[in-house]
Amino acid sequence: MNAFAAHFAFEFKTGLRNSTLMMMNYLFPLGFYALMGLVMTQINPGFKAVLLPAMVVFTAMASALLGMPAPLVEAREAGIFRSFKINGVPALSVVGIPTLTTAIHALLASAIIAVTAGSFFDAAVPTNWGAFVVLTLLAVAVFGSLGALIGVVAASSRATVLWSQLIFLPSMLLGGLMLPIALLPASIQPVAALLPSTYLMQAFEGLAYGRPTLFNPVTSALVSLAAAVVAFSLAVYLFNWDSRNQTRRGHPLMALLVLVPYLIGILLN
Repeated sequence: MNAFAAHFAFEFKTGLRNSTLMMMNYLFPLGFYALMGLVMTQINPGFKAVLLPAMVVFTAMASALLGMPAPLVEAREAGIFRSFKINGVPALSVVGIPTLTTAIHALLASAIIAVTAGSFFDAAVPTNWGAFVVLTLLAVAVFGSLGALIGVVAASSRATVLWSQLIFLPSMLLGGLMLPIALLPASIQPVAALLPSTYLMQAFEGLAYGRPTLFNPVTSALVSLAAAVVAFSLAVYLFNWDSRNQTRRGHPLMALLVLVPYLIGILLN
């Protein structure tokens, strides 16, 4: 337990001391939130209705997808994980602690957004704060697990950028943050239904705000939970202690199994 606490404290402090992680965990999401609150709400006053949940999901994406994978790859390439293995640190802790610390940073930034959005930008506040808090935890779990999986399967730190952007950019454009999924062309909606942000936004809209949704909000929350469990389980299973180790328990393409919950979600909706 002492070793876990020391490892956790080190990773958490790294997120505050490392300029890149500080940018992705706090400065980038909060700066984007301020920009959207100042500009987007003036261009489109209707955006105030989704400003709060959209920026919470954005914060989780930015912290986990843009900030977490590269340090995992760099630590593996530097042989740090090999020393962990020699000292008996389990793979679950090596994957789980960065995921947990990233989630906490995202939650702190999300708390700032939740406290200020209503008074600063006249954003719509949830009618069910309990559901909002639970879904915020779910959002950081979903993207934290995805970030860990990308860090585990990416061959290099450059590859993490490619895989992260493959999720991040479509989520921004099609995942319900900037534009409701109901307004997307029918031919694009199945693509949006493969994005984690789509299900999270539908769950926020239906459960935290009590609004009508295109997808069943309870099903969307369950799909998101299943996706988080699958992604984290795959990250632990596929974890490789050393980049020079040619033997591993599964092929990196197994990471595509993370799409299964979303494919089931398409069928259910």
